[in-house]
Amino acid sequence: MKLKAESLSRLGDGILTPAYDRSQVKQGIVHIGVGGFHRAHQAVYTEMLLNRGEASDWGICGVGLRAEDRSMQQALVSQDYLYTLYELGDRDDLQIQVVGAIGDFLLAEEDAEAVIRKLADADTRIVSLTITEGGYCTDDSTGEFLADLPQIRHDIEHPKTPATVFGFLTEALARRRAAGIKPFTVMSCDNLPHNGKVARTALLGFAALRDAELCDWIADNVTFPNAMVDRITPMTTDAHRRQLQQETGIEDAWPVVAEPFLQWVLEDRFCNGRPAWETVGVQFTDDVTPYEEMKIGLLNGGHQALAYLGALLGHQYAHETMQDAQLCRFVRAYMDRDVTPRLREAPGIDLEAYKDSLIERFSNTAICDQISRIGYDGSSRLPKFVLPTLLAQIEAGVPLHRTALIVAAWCQYQQGVDENGDRFPVGDPRAGQVQLAARPGADQVERFLGFEEVFGRRIPESRAFVDAFRLQLERLQTLGVRATLELTLADG
Repeated sequence: MKLKAESLSRLGDGILTPAYDRSQVKQGIVHIGVGGFHRAHQAVYTEMLLNRGEASDWGICGVGLRAEDRSMQQALVSQDYLYTLYELGDRDDLQIQVVGAIGDFLLAEEDAEAVIRKLADADTRIVSLTITEGGYCTDDSTGEFLADLPQIRHDIEHPKTPATVFGFLTEALARRRAAGIKPFTVMSCDNLPHNGKVARTALLGFAALRDAELCDWIADNVTFPNAMVDRITPMTTDAHRRQLQQETGIEDAWPVVAEPFLQWVLEDRFCNGRPAWETVGVQFTDDVTPYEEMKIGLLNGGHQALAYLGALLGHQYAHETMQDAQLCRFVRAYMDRDVTPRLREAPGIDLEAYKDSLIERFSNTAICDQISRIGYDGSSRLPKFVLPTLLAQIEAGVPLHRTALIVAAWCQYQQGVDENGDRFPVGDPRAGQVQLAARPGADQVERFLGFEEVFGRRIPESRAFVDAFRLQLERLQTLGVRATLELTLADG
């Protein structure tokens, strides 16, 4: 049964479907970067509100700024913007739900002006973002906006036909200011530290290049709440589509698969209203920092700890790394001894129970979370998920061997060959640069750690870290992953 609005009434009783009149929902949110995570997270929270008869002003219009977004747009258009959320796990309360919160999807390459008009419309009160960690055009080591990027220069010269998210947002805000329309909130839902602050830095950095007065108006009137978002959402595969169809009869061009766990902690800083997400489980706070640091350090950092070592061992899925007792011990030791001592208290969170839950989530055999997904874009992810822990360790003068092994494994991962001799893909927008820096040779350590866009200046200046990294890389290359893990675990 092809998923369409007309087929909803014929779905099985165990499948949740929209309990509201979608035609009466106004789109108050524009979301840029509609992928699996947005559809399994923010859109689902909004769907919960809509199903309660609330939030009729807060439907979602998707926007795609990349050519690759056309596939998602076509899939959603073909089924009246409906899609299936397919939870996978070992629990008995798993949900299959058809989500209707997205009501439209605009492609910038088809009509940039239509996107700008939608953003400038008074009904749009929140613009949310999942544009990946590397999409903010900021320097990973300094946090500064990269004003000299070619796409940024293009948008400054062609404000009516921008290519970047910041070109679109700035043009729309300029029109709202000129028309006397209140600005929208910019709400990042990406996995990076202080995501709202990063979004603010990027947007103000761009706006300052275009119009100093407009930049000041944005700084004074637009809010950028920080958020901690959490749900493991692997890439949808054809196997998932077949599994969903066999179980339910639903033919969905692009369902989203996700673990049952769902969490969102959000600062309550909205300049033009917001949905009552707190009534469906979102935790609002004045300062998201301790929750954000906890999640990014433990979950995202833990993911990096298992991804590169796991790939070198020939594992393809996260649950395989947790079934590998040696690697599982290493990941938990990294969480306990390297990340936890650097975390501040997050009210309402039991850290030991949280770490236990992470190991359980990583071990979910049903979800088949791909190592290739977790390890993708390491040049952006390591600086945000692992290197803050490392810098704090360097400052504290504590042992660095476990963190050094994660970085050394990422270096070795660039060769794209596991210990069985099998090749695997190395996905990274800066793959060419990273692989050149990681090329074997007498100066490999200095060359790799000298990749300033990733490591900045403080890390290669730390003799303790350089020595620890050199030792772990030599061990990986001469002894292999198993012996290196055993020596590292024995080091305490």
